Amino acid sequence: MSETPKVMPEDRHNVLLVSNVHPPGWENPDPAPLYNLVVIGAGTAGLVSAAGAAGLGAKVALVERHLLGGDCLNVGCVPSKCLIRSSRVYADLREASRFGVRVPEATEVDFPAVMERMRGLRALISHHDSVRRFQGLGVDVFLGEGRFCGPDTVEVDEKALRFKRAVIATGTRPVEPSIAGLAGAGYLTNETVFSLTERPRRLAVIGGGPIGCELAQAFQRLGSAVILFHSASHILNREDSEAAEILQQAFLRDGVRLILNCKVKGVEKVEGDKVIRFECQGKEQAVAVDEILVGVGRAPNVEGLNLEAAGVQYDKRDGVAVNDWLQTTHPSIYAAGDICMQYKFTHTAEAAARIVVQNALFFRQKKLSALTIPWCTYTDPEIAHVGMYERDAMGKGIQTDTFMRPFKEVDRALADGEEEGFVKVHVRKGSDKILGATIVARHAGEMISEITLAMVGKIGLRTLSGVIHPYPTQAEAIKQAADAYNRSRLTPLLKKAFSFWMGWKR
Repeated sequence: MSETPKVMPEDRHNVLLVSNVHPPGWENPDPAPLYNLVVIGAGTAGLVSAAGAAGLGAKVALVERHLLGGDCLNVGCVPSKCLIRSSRVYADLREASRFGVRVPEATEVDFPAVMERMRGLRALISHHDSVRRFQGLGVDVFLGEGRFCGPDTVEVDEKALRFKRAVIATGTRPVEPSIAGLAGAGYLTNETVFSLTERPRRLAVIGGGPIGCELAQAFQRLGSAVILFHSASHILNREDSEAAEILQQAFLRDGVRLILNCKVKGVEKVEGDKVIRFECQGKEQAVAVDEILVGVGRAPNVEGLNLEAAGVQYDKRDGVAVNDWLQTTHPSIYAAGDICMQYKFTHTAEAAARIVVQNALFFRQKKLSALTIPWCTYTDPEIAHVGMYERDAMGKGIQTDTFMRPFKEVDRALADGEEEGFVKVHVRKGSDKILGATIVARHAGEMISEITLAMVGKIGLRTLSGVIHPYPTQAEAIKQAADAYNRSRLTPLLKKAFSFWMGWKR
């Protein structure tokens, strides 16, 4: 029997969470003689693989050593978006006077209540990923450490699970940076930050990528004094530079202190403070904080799986090696999700799992490279993207035309007081084929799917111009960008011809 993990604090919400996703006293079932599919890891990729295969009539075993639901439910998407929602409420109250609404100056954030709301919602949602739900779907759930003991067998809790096909979906964990004294001083990651019950008065965030940026802004708005350290000259430096600049200015307005182009040299405990030593432009400086949150990357969970016994190649930095069909170096073993993929998002893990079910149980037809993958960083404003950036197209020698519509020219955005941001669409030069797009808006993640659908359906930007959008909505900016494409097709010769036609008609 596997040891039941503890999720702190042990209040009624976390007790309910654990009872759903790693029930205390759970007895693993007796294995079937042979499984059509054995899935190791019960995050998004593993759960979708197991449920999809069982729904098609396959005999499935699902192995999880910690909590079903993986990062997304327990320490990722769900808890972080709950915190972000609370932080946006306070930001709206802070800006209420712009809208003619007076809010008492004494209005403040109740941080323990914010965290309890998050724990309550996480527990409520956890039934979707519960052991009993998957048991009800016909999946044999095994809680404990799973490891290969041969090319067709996984062992868990001293029980052998023989399989025709297997899926490795063990995900990733936060990278521990090599900063002197950091481990001794203590630090938070996305796996521990949601256990806080008291607000850090001063919070340092190391890493200006999506995780660091989302949580830095949220904690600043919830009342912490946040310092964000980033090694590059700009936060979110992999995103569109104009988009990242808008967000950087929003951070500064929120009061986040940005220390860019820096190298964190070390951390030490001094009279209860955590003192961070860092170097910027050749000068060494120091700052004292109460807590440190690290978000500098992810490492694949390949340890302990005994992949060598199964003939599965892997790398401790890049994870399990797969081909375009998500097949590992053993033809009967597949992988899906963060353990093997460049784009480490919940929605790509789900899409990959659907590919695996098709390829492992039926015919090997679905390819990872065929996916059109959007993503969103849930800051305020959000930055959503799909397809190529302009730099990607240039790198491939593809000429592009770009059509941009700023929200300051969109009526609904003005009415909402959300005029910062834009819709930017890249098309292949001389055509309306959409190569990629970036949206910066408060709800950019809700808007990017229209462009993703167009790309998947091979619908050109010209067609989007003919799509009627309700007025007024912020999504109308997409249609307006498409209208700009249509106007660009009016060459001087065409304009002259139209002018002649109009004159003849008169």
